[in-house]
Amino acid sequence: MAGDEGEVTVLGHWGSPFVTRVRLALRLKGVRYEYVEEDLRSKSDLLLRCNPVHRAVPVLIHRGRPVCESQAILQYVDEAFGPPTLLPADPHERAVARFWAAYFDDELGAPWDRALRAGTEEERAAWMKKVVDAADGLERGLGQCTGGGRKGCFFGGESVGYVDVVVGGTVSYVHAVARVSGERLFQDEGRTPLLAAWLRRFGELDAAVELLQDVDRVVDYVRFIHAKNAAKATAN
Repeated sequence: MAGDEGEVTVLGHWGSPFVTRVRLALRLKGVRYEYVEEDLRSKSDLLLRCNPVHRAVPVLIHRGRPVCESQAILQYVDEAFGPPTLLPADPHERAVARFWAAYFDDELGAPWDRALRAGTEEERAAWMKKVVDAADGLERGLGQCTGGGRKGCFFGGESVGYVDVVVGGTVSYVHAVARVSGERLFQDEGRTPLLAAWLRRFGELDAAVELLQDVDRVVDYVRFIHAKNAAKATAN
């Protein structure tokens, strides 16, 4: 484990895939840190001081200075701490990795969040269709990054890279969604064979075994959010 990184703290919430990706990156880089679980219903003064704009987790604090937003944190971690690096050294490959990370958050992650918080089954189904369509695009991206699987099964090739960490934070939710509503986002070997292989291999990593949320707990959490938003829609 790295020993000269200075004081590092992560403010997070167990259910956040954005927090999970930050913790995965730190684990893969061998960085020691203190983890502080936030109650999002009663946010701490420390969180509000460190992230006064969005008032959200994750926040990484390094030597007293906060960094907010998960992808900004990942890039900071990659630059501030020693190897292994997450982003490629080649400028074009680095740009490609950033493109697919942004694609995941914008085209898959954003509608997925809308589906999670939808008030009706019709609305949820419409958003989940966008997620499934975006997963097909991500399959093509994984094929581009791996040469169709010839260069390894990770977005980083033979080893885990930046995009793997970005996507990897959602692995427990991928499994939970399959159990709650039946959508097989990455698990369909006929539709997304590369993502199905990636899902298996990523889940076997020591960092993933250590840090990914318990799927049963995520299933309960997803059902709780569904019920809460359905009740809110009914009341309105």
